[in-house]
Amino acid sequence: MIKILQKFNRTLFHFSKEVQLKQSETLGKGFYQQQIFTGCLAEYAYYIESNKEAIIIDPLRDIQPYLNIAKERGAKIKYVLLTHFHADFIAGHLSLQRETDAQIIMGPKATAPFINKVLNDNEFLKLGKVKIQALHTPGHTQESTCFLLYDEEGKQHSIYTGDTLFLGEVGRPDLAVKSDITQYDLAAMLYASLKQKIFGLPDDVIVFPGHGAGSACGKNISAGYSCTVGNQKKNNYALQEMDQETFVQLVASDLPKPPQYFFYNAGLNKNNQFQDLNLILKKANTKLTPAQIVQKQGIQIIDSRNSISDGFIPGSINVPLQIPFAHWVGTLLPHEREIVIVCEPGNEEQTIMRLSRIGYDNIVGYLHFDDWKSSGNSISKPTELEVQDFLKRSKLAQIVDVRTKEEWGRGILKHAQLITLSELPQNLEKLDKLRDISIYCGTGQRAKIAHTLLVANGFTRVQYCKVGYDDIIK
Repeated sequence: MIKILQKFNRTLFHFSKEVQLKQSETLGKGFYQQQIFTGCLAEYAYYIESNKEAIIIDPLRDIQPYLNIAKERGAKIKYVLLTHFHADFIAGHLSLQRETDAQIIMGPKATAPFINKVLNDNEFLKLGKVKIQALHTPGHTQESTCFLLYDEEGKQHSIYTGDTLFLGEVGRPDLAVKSDITQYDLAAMLYASLKQKIFGLPDDVIVFPGHGAGSACGKNISAGYSCTVGNQKKNNYALQEMDQETFVQLVASDLPKPPQYFFYNAGLNKNNQFQDLNLILKKANTKLTPAQIVQKQGIQIIDSRNSISDGFIPGSINVPLQIPFAHWVGTLLPHEREIVIVCEPGNEEQTIMRLSRIGYDNIVGYLHFDDWKSSGNSISKPTELEVQDFLKRSKLAQIVDVRTKEEWGRGILKHAQLITLSELPQNLEKLDKLRDISIYCGTGQRAKIAHTLLVANGFTRVQYCKVGYDDIIK
C-alpha cells in the first residue's frame, strides 16, 4: 500500500515563516520535497518541486499519489528521473509521461526508446530555482545514476541514490550480469563509484535511498528513511576504508538468489509494451462465479487471505497480504499463466494492485472463498498444528525447514531437511509423496505458503506448524 509517511510532525522555519511538515516532507531553500513509501516493496519514490515545477524520481506504476501531490500544490510535473532500469517493480515513467507530458530522463549508459534525454556524468538539470546533477555510479547496474540536489544558493543538499547506496548497505551487483560482465566486475565498478562520487560529498548531505529494510535489492538494508553521508561513512560497512579486492569479496559474496520476477520486470522496464495500471484494474476487478473458475483450464489461483483455516481451493497457492506479498508471489509463481485471485471482501483492488506492481497483469478476475465453499465444490483443508502436535506427528515424518540459510545458522530441528521457500519449487523431487511431510519456518507464514504449494503439486500428506522455530524449541 502506498502511503505518505506521517509518524510525527516537525517544524521548520523558512523565509521567516513557520511551516508544519510531515516526516516525509522537506522544505529547503527554493524547493519542496516529499518521500513516498510503498511498504509492500520497501520502495521510496520522490517528489521534488521548485517554483511550481516538479520532478518524480523512481515512480511506481500506480501514479495517482504523485498526481495528487502535484495537483494539491498547483505544480506541473515536468520531468521523470529513473536512477536505473528497475528489476523489483514496474516503474510508472510511461504512465506519468502519458498523463503529464513529462520528459523521461536517465543517466549515462541508459538506452531505451522512451528516454527523452540522457544526462551526461556531472551534467546539471535545472528545476525552477534549484538544479540537479547526474552522478554516474555504475555497479548495481551499468546505467545506475545518483541525482544530487543543489538548493537555490548552490549548496549540495541531498542525494537520491536509487539502488547504489542504501542505509547500511549497497546495491547487489548480480542483477545486471551479462556474458561479458560478471557480478565481480560490477562490484569493482561499485567500489569506484562510491569512492569517486559519494565519499567526497560533504558529511551533511542527506542520503535518500531507493529502498528500505526488507527489499531484496540489497543483502541487509538497515531500517530508516534517510541519513547523512557522514553517518553512512561511519556506519555503512561498504564505506569503510578497504581495498577493491576486499570490497568486491564482501559485496559480491553470499548473495541470496534473486526472485525470478526481477529479470522479467527489468525487461519490461526497458520497453514500452506494458499497459497503464488503470486498464489492468478495470479488466481484473471482475467478480467470477465458481462455475467460471471450474471451466477455466491452466489458471493459477492466488489466495491472498491471511487465514486458510476454513479451507482453500485445491490447486491454489496461499500468499497472505499481511506478509511481503509481492516478493513471495514473484519468487514462487510464473508470469505466463492466467491468474484468478481469491481474497477477503474489500481486498480485491489492493491484491490486483500489488500483483500489477511486479508485472502480473494477466489477472482475469477474483472470487470470494465463501462463494466457492457454498457452491459445493471440493475444498482442501490445511493440517495446521500447534507445537506439541507438530513435534508428536513429526517423529516419523519428513521434516522440512523452509527458512533462509541465515536463519538456519541460528539452529535447526533434528533431522530437518533444509530447503528455503524460495527454492522449494525447484526441489520437489527431494520430497517423498508417500511419507508425511512436516513443515516449519520462522513464524508459520512461510510454512503455510509451502503447505499450499506442496498440495498444489500433488502432495497429500502435508502438515505445518502454526508458529515458528523459536516457539518450537521452547
